[in-house]
Amino acid sequence: MRKRTLVFTSAVLALIGIGVLVRGSWTSDNAAARSARSAADRVVPVETAKAVRKQVPVRIDAIGTVTPIASVAIKARVDTTIVGVHFKDGARVSKGELLFSLDCRAIDAQIAQTEGAVARDRAQLAGAERDVKRYTDLVGKGATPIVNLDNAKTQSDVYKASIKSDQGLLENLKVQRSYCAIAAPISGRISAAAVKIGNFVRQADSSPMATINQISPIYVSFTVPQKDLPEIRRALAAKIARIAATIPGSNKPADGQVAMIENTVDPATGMATIRATMPNKHEALWPGTLVSVDLTLRTEQAVVVPTAAVQVSQTGTFVFVVEGNVAHVRHVTRERQVGGDTVIASGLKGGETVVTDGQLRLRNGTRVAPRGPGPAGAAKAPAGT
Repeated sequence: MRKRTLVFTSAVLALIGIGVLVRGSWTSDNAAARSARSAADRVVPVETAKAVRKQVPVRIDAIGTVTPIASVAIKARVDTTIVGVHFKDGARVSKGELLFSLDCRAIDAQIAQTEGAVARDRAQLAGAERDVKRYTDLVGKGATPIVNLDNAKTQSDVYKASIKSDQGLLENLKVQRSYCAIAAPISGRISAAAVKIGNFVRQADSSPMATINQISPIYVSFTVPQKDLPEIRRALAAKIARIAATIPGSNKPADGQVAMIENTVDPATGMATIRATMPNKHEALWPGTLVSVDLTLRTEQAVVVPTAAVQVSQTGTFVFVVEGNVAHVRHVTRERQVGGDTVIASGLKGGETVVTDGQLRLRNGTRVAPRGPGPAGAAKAPAGT
């Protein structure tokens, strides 16, 4: 009897447990179904844009440095005092423009002294040549020994050599005199004068009196990965490569041309240096400035969408495509970014409406209400096309 009671009790408990499980499962399924229906019925406002097929540039982005084509440090070549500074600090100067005047009175005195020595030697030479002529006549008549004629010729040659030596010294002094007027060897922007009127300058001074940097044209140097060199060289050979440099805080790029590719690749980094020449007529680029460089190699047809439309998940990149006011997940392959747009290699053909804002509330099959830019929010043409 007791045994039958235990069996009966166990059976009842088992039935109760099965009932509880079945009820929980049924309740859970109903809740999931209700949640799915709720999600399907919910309408989420989103912003959209069109995927556009158009010409987009193939370009390389890099960080470059502005460097002057020519830079000249002005130094004194004579030991003397500055008597004049003829430019304003930071001014633009032209080639040949007078910059500094140095005290040249000592050199002027030496020039005058040497000119007097040259005049004396020429007078002595004239007397020696007269003696040669006179002794030549006397020797012809047998009125004087020939040794006197030889001595006169020797004295004449001595005076000629002395004149030549003094003239060389005079030319050297005139060159030294020219160093007292320092002119700009190139055109460009000059720095602040490191010395002013009254300062004594020497040839041995290590610090320059001022520095001139050529500003227009100017160089922009940057590095690119070695794997991009073949394509860059092909673009240069075809003369279709364009370069633009933008300084921080400005949205107006400066255009230029690639001047050279360094003949070696840095083995430590695998990067090659490229130098571009920028006209820089408005002096927007300043030596030492870091700039954003865009090297455009060519243009090609591709599908682009706003970068905000591209989402990333554990399974890869995707976009929400709106069809009939319903958002569907579309997996895409992202190729590169051009400005505010992303180039899509596969997954879109162009013309699709994609969600650009509001993706956090979406799932595959969610109903949406497009708002905002709509078709007018289509991917804009990237700069440079």
